Amino acid sequence: MADPDFWVLLGTDYCGKSSVLAALADRGGRVRPTSYDPPMLTGDYRALAQLPAALGKAYAGGNSPDYVMALLNVAVAYLRDSVLTAPPESTPLLDSYYYKILVKCRLLGLTDGPWQEYWQSLPRPSGVVLLDVAPATAWRRSGAGALCNPMEYYGPAPDVESFTRFQRDLRAGLLDAVRGLRVEHVPAGQDIAATTDHVLRAMKE
Repeated sequence: MADPDFWVLLGTDYCGKSSVLAALADRGGRVRPTSYDPPMLTGDYRALAQLPAALGKAYAGGNSPDYVMALLNVAVAYLRDSVLTAPPESTPLLDSYYYKILVKCRLLGLTDGPWQEYWQSLPRPSGVVLLDVAPATAWRRSGAGALCNPMEYYGPAPDVESFTRFQRDLRAGLLDAVRGLRVEHVPAGQDIAATTDHVLRAMKE
């Protein structure tokens, strides 16, 4: 069976994915933005609104890697189900899919258990749109670390050096994770409307 038609919106932390997905949701149309960001959850899936906070606490609290990755798999399963249940006339655009989760697990040493092999067995997207952002811009958007969760930097507390190094490693890991897929790059420095237009052009929508 052929893989379903869907795309992935990818980028490092604070690259603007949430803003672009929200803008696409406001516009309507064939593209179906999908994220586990709380404002985008509907129906029974609203129960996932606490997932990002729970993940940060689980990782920072020293819980087992299996437990942390099991929570991460809830997010991946939601995105997978969104693809499989999407109306045929729509094109789902997933927030990161499993790629960002997979790379963060590797960077943070969460490598035990069956989860990574399972994630890499999931359907391949039709393409990936990669949003770029300068690390200095991302640091500013993070409130100089005030908004960071523990899975966005190296070490016990965020500072500009630990954040920047993590984000650069994350970008390199993302590019490696999507090697062999069609990847469309959206450069940094555009406003939300222009970035959203660029994403749609990349998807040929």
